[in-house]
Parts: sequence; C-alpha cells; structure tokens
Amino acid sequence: MKKSIVASSGNVFIDLGYSKDEAAILQMRADLMADIRKFIKIKKLTQAEAAKIFGVSQSRVSDLITGKREKFSLEMLITLVTKAGMHVKLKIAA
Repeated sequence: MKKSIVASSGNVFIDLGYSKDEAAILQMRADLMADIRKFIKIKKLTQAEAAKIFGVSQSRVSDLITGKREKFSLEMLITLVTKAGMHVKLKIAA
C-alpha cells in the first residue's frame, strides 16, 4: 500500500475535517491555551499559584495544562490571558 503525503492547509483543524469557521475558532482556542501554558512554565508557577492568578480552581488549571480544549470557551481563554497580563489582538486576513 502506497502512502501519499498531503500538504497542510495551515490549520490542523481544517485538515481534520472541521468547517472553516469552526476550525478558525478551534485554532484560536488552541493558540491561547498554548500561550497560557507557556506563561505558567516561564513563570515556574504551580497549578495552585496559577489558579490564584487566573481566579479559577486548581482543577481548571490542570484541565488547561492537559489540553482539555472542550472545557474552555474562547471567551474564558481571553479572560485568562488578560489576567496573566497579556493582551489579545484579533487580526483579520483576506
């Protein structure tokens, strides 16, 4: 059986078969979660310390760290990023 290589669209969620609008939201959520995990790692925070900063429970931080994206809305992730002192900016590209 010969395997073929398919070029990525640039959005893994489109490649997985999601619609373009859903894939855009999923990509934004994934990017924000990665930024929050990076913030926690760089600051060398425990889950409890991160929870205090974000104003959420330690179990919510655990969900974030383990990539449970279905548990976080885009709005919630923007709130957490803002509480970490970062700024969110939406760019529209044609």
